[in-house]
Amino acid sequence: MRYASTATFEGPVQDTAELRPRGQFAMHENPPSIWPEFLAGQLEKPVRVLLVDDDAHMRRVIAQELMADARTLLVGQAASVREGRKAIKQHEFDVMLVDLHLGDGQGFTLIDYMKSTRPSAEAIIVSIMECDEQVLRAFELGATGYLVKNSWFGNYPQAVLQVANGGASITPNLARRLLQRFDSGNTGVQPAQRVPAENERLSQREKEVLRMVASGYTSAEIGTRLLISGLTVNTHIKNIYRKLQVRTRAQAVRFASVRGLL
Repeated sequence: MRYASTATFEGPVQDTAELRPRGQFAMHENPPSIWPEFLAGQLEKPVRVLLVDDDAHMRRVIAQELMADARTLLVGQAASVREGRKAIKQHEFDVMLVDLHLGDGQGFTLIDYMKSTRPSAEAIIVSIMECDEQVLRAFELGATGYLVKNSWFGNYPQAVLQVANGGASITPNLARRLLQRFDSGNTGVQPAQRVPAENERLSQREKEVLRMVASGYTSAEIGTRLLISGLTVNTHIKNIYRKLQVRTRAQAVRFASVRGLL
């Protein structure tokens, strides 16, 4: 059985396989669509997901969506900030799906904790509302996705795979609003006064890569479009992080937009 039998919230231990719809084994014999070998999320090594949500029904819905896709593997669940902290320490995972409003706190707390405990993992906020200020705060903390529950049924695996492969996952409407905020300069962020030194300024190639990152392209897709290797793309991205003094793609895009570097 390919599914992890784990549960970190209080109560009897729950095997995630119990959530599998009838006939699910047959669905896992083949991937749901053609999936290139160079992308994360292969049958022999699916993207591992930690799910944190205090709504039992939503946990079940999201879990079923994740388990219906052979490219994603649900390794653990939690129902609160306290249980989420334990799950983050206990489980090896690649992406965390976390509800914004939990019974004992906010999902922001877990994003910050995850980034300090497992810095290579990605975080996606799952919320019933699409608030620009909350989105910006989540991105500042290192999240790379923000999903609205009622608008994204059936798309949780897609979002997980997108961020696991270097992209970002937000709704088209939210992306349009954020771009408009950046264009108008109304981001709520006061740009720092320090002017970057000559050796800290982005090269033309780095700006080109950053623009494509801002458009949601993965490293592999950027490499294909620019006719360079994915390794070279990642090197450019690391240089961008160093020059802008940021830790995530979302932070780099926001900083560059505020500074007019794009």
